[in-house]
Amino acid sequence: MPKKSFRGLMLPGAVLTARAVLTACAFLSSCALQPSSPEARVAGHGGALRQTDGRYQLDRSFQDFYDTAFVVTGGGKTAPRVADLAQLADTLSAYDVVFYGEHHGHPGVHLQQMKLLRALVERNPRWVLSFEQFERDVQGTVDEYVARRIGETTLIDKGRAWNNYAASYRPLLLFARDHQLPVVAAEAPGWAISCVGQWGPAILDRFTPLERTWVADEVHIAPGAYEDKFMAFLGTSAAHGGGTAGTPESVAKAQRSFAAQVARDDTMAESIQRALRQHPGYKVLHLTGNFHSSAFLGTVERLRMLDPTLKVAVIEPVDVEDPAAPAFGADRLSDGTVLQLIYPNPDSFAEGEDTSASMTNMAHAHQMHRCKYSPPGAPPADAPPAPAPAPAP
Repeated sequence: MPKKSFRGLMLPGAVLTARAVLTACAFLSSCALQPSSPEARVAGHGGALRQTDGRYQLDRSFQDFYDTAFVVTGGGKTAPRVADLAQLADTLSAYDVVFYGEHHGHPGVHLQQMKLLRALVERNPRWVLSFEQFERDVQGTVDEYVARRIGETTLIDKGRAWNNYAASYRPLLLFARDHQLPVVAAEAPGWAISCVGQWGPAILDRFTPLERTWVADEVHIAPGAYEDKFMAFLGTSAAHGGGTAGTPESVAKAQRSFAAQVARDDTMAESIQRALRQHPGYKVLHLTGNFHSSAFLGTVERLRMLDPTLKVAVIEPVDVEDPAAPAFGADRLSDGTVLQLIYPNPDSFAEGEDTSASMTNMAHAHQMHRCKYSPPGAPPADAPPAPAPAPAP
């Protein structure tokens, strides 16, 4: 379906179409959406959904880029309902671990992450804040910042904070510091992941004992739904090595790339489990790119492998196609315990635009995490390597 654009409140023409009625209703409190039979209306205190033709549509439009809506689905096991933030926090407070999947850098997602953390702590002060965005080897730096022994400039420098740290993660980390919440740097170091992507999991045996602790004890590369999903993603993403499938070399390269991906998932899952053991009675809110948690795969399934008794929830961001009439397919209901409907990011490039410079810059950024090890008999680590595809978001 082609992407539609939101054109505001000016509705051309004398006759209001069904879409125009929906747009107008969002701004008129007295206007109630009345679905016609046989459509079903699914109501909730934070709004309502109308179901028709395998899709669910919100009964209001998104007014701006920050606007959002939460839909509780129970992983597809319960009838979907719209929930406000308070209801969402009440629901998620019953879980041991909450994965907040994100589209990295989406302001509407990061704003709600902050609001949800505050609401959860208001209900129970014993929460751990876990970050994909900080890596295990800088846990000491993060701890020093939380203890106020270093300032933010040192945190950003030595902690290798992401470029969007200030706008996206600073509020959450400051809240954790102010409320004395434990903070976990959950991810494996980027250079270590590049090692696995370049040489495969066996390269981990070349690490020093300290370096080896920065990656999960076990890396699970068994085939399954997650591998299928990753390979499908890899085949469609030029930035991640797609477009060369079929040759033995490309198949081996894809397998190494998958091993790098699951090394990240296993490391984050292990970090979360360790945090729960170190802080008995606490719960964990983990922030991560949604590829690692969507449909309860990736890091989620690996955490369940480590501890099947945990009650785990997933918040899955869903870009709506038309902010004037936010909707999603019924096939998304099982992608999370909660779906966060969000205003889509603008297209990265216009149709026909030259993207070569951007792809070159992206490849250069990936090579900054080059592996410093190589297997016996392989070219030296300082030789120009064939860069491994970057892991999925």
